[in-house]
Amino acid sequence: MHRSHYDIIIVGAGVAGSALAHALATLPRPKLLQIALIERSFSEPDRIVGELLQPGGVEALKTLNMTPSIEGIDAITVSGYLLVEGGDTVQIPYPKGKEGRSFHHGRFVMGLRRIALENANIDAIEATAADLIECPHTNQVIGVRATSKTKPVESPVDCDTVTEQSFGVYGDLVIVADGCFSNFRNIVMGKAACKATTKSYFVGTVLTDAVLPVAGHGTVILPQGHGPVLLYQISEHDTRMLIDIQHPLPADLRTHILTNILPQLPASIHDAVRAAFSQGRIRRMPNSFLPSVQQGSSLSKKGVILLGDSWNMRHPLTGGGMTVALNDVVYLRAVFASIQNLDDWEEIQYALRDWHWGRKPLSSTINILSGTLYGLFEKDDDDYRALRKGCFKYFQRGGKCIDDPVSLLSGLSPSPLLLASHFFAVIFYAIWVIFTHPRATQSRHSGDVGTLTYQAPSPAEYPALTLKGIRMFCGACGVFLPVLWSEIRWWAPSESF
Repeated sequence: MHRSHYDIIIVGAGVAGSALAHALATLPRPKLLQIALIERSFSEPDRIVGELLQPGGVEALKTLNMTPSIEGIDAITVSGYLLVEGGDTVQIPYPKGKEGRSFHHGRFVMGLRRIALENANIDAIEATAADLIECPHTNQVIGVRATSKTKPVESPVDCDTVTEQSFGVYGDLVIVADGCFSNFRNIVMGKAACKATTKSYFVGTVLTDAVLPVAGHGTVILPQGHGPVLLYQISEHDTRMLIDIQHPLPADLRTHILTNILPQLPASIHDAVRAAFSQGRIRRMPNSFLPSVQQGSSLSKKGVILLGDSWNMRHPLTGGGMTVALNDVVYLRAVFASIQNLDDWEEIQYALRDWHWGRKPLSSTINILSGTLYGLFEKDDDDYRALRKGCFKYFQRGGKCIDDPVSLLSGLSPSPLLLASHFFAVIFYAIWVIFTHPRATQSRHSGDVGTLTYQAPSPAEYPALTLKGIRMFCGACGVFLPVLWSEIRWWAPSESF
């Protein structure tokens, strides 16, 4: 049986919810917080995303004393990325001494739950959170209405009926971390809620004993005419493959992938891909974008807040979602350390303001980077191909041209200003490349028909290249600036002043 009243109720025992439960349960206070952790099912979850933890996320686990969650689960050490387009490749190692981890999502979540539930002041309640309970006088949320399935008592008459039992769980503060398909997002945020947008899906499968081009590296492949393909090992024998496919999805996904995408992948994994798509189940997951809106405003409900993907999502191309969530927990724990009365909504509002802006350097860096990279990689016209080529050439320069960007991507350098400086540096370098770097042209001499030669553009081409450079700059800014604005803006688009 659970308690009649808790200090904090957490809805959702995924990555964010389990980590927060442990973080708050171990918060030094005169009296330890009593926490209810409500989860529909405490069995091992099975998802195709949330399987790559950047070094910044590993550091957050260390801060929370939860590193055992990535031990003993056959996790793979990740040392960086390999970017592939056509015949060009560029290796992007993490900063020296920093490593990420990749793993089966469910095993990681079970590790987090195990650590959380070792705390005697956390009660695990296996039930479905159905509704929020509000005080009729103040309209402040004071608990959660939950339902759980109960088996019938033994009876001489066979009966397979399972009944649902409804009950209330009461507490001073409710924190909802029920994921990307949140049932409470709009209820909690009210008129301040933003609508999640989905432009594409990740179609995923698991490859068996696949040989990646560079061991211990996540591989990002940019097939011509199609979205990015991600490959990373998640256990000794399993490699996750995720293919970004634009909405609407093709009617026959299997044929689409084997016909249009497989020929552009490394030959070393062709057999493994064919085997996976001929035998395994093809699964899909929407790639959604949801900007964070400052919580605790007059438009949202009192007594309840959102955490994780229920509140803030970005394209998973850069694998930064769990890193953002875990660092959100670190920041939230810090601001909660100074809160005396968890049922004092005004005190919570001040803490939420501090949390919102305290998390911004890291969350904004990863959110902007993921949105910008996907915006540049999803398009396939000549201008965007030139931008991608410039990006490759920029990384191949080495030094800070590769160290800074990968530090931003990995969550180790939370600096939107540093991100902006490299973004514009890449644009101008890409424009410089189209003017100066040799390109393949077909010889027009009668004796050399069909021969490819490489030569730099002539001055006669400069006017056309200038126009192309302007288009490249405008196109790149058209990708970057809207994502940047979504991070600067703290209010909902529908909110007026």
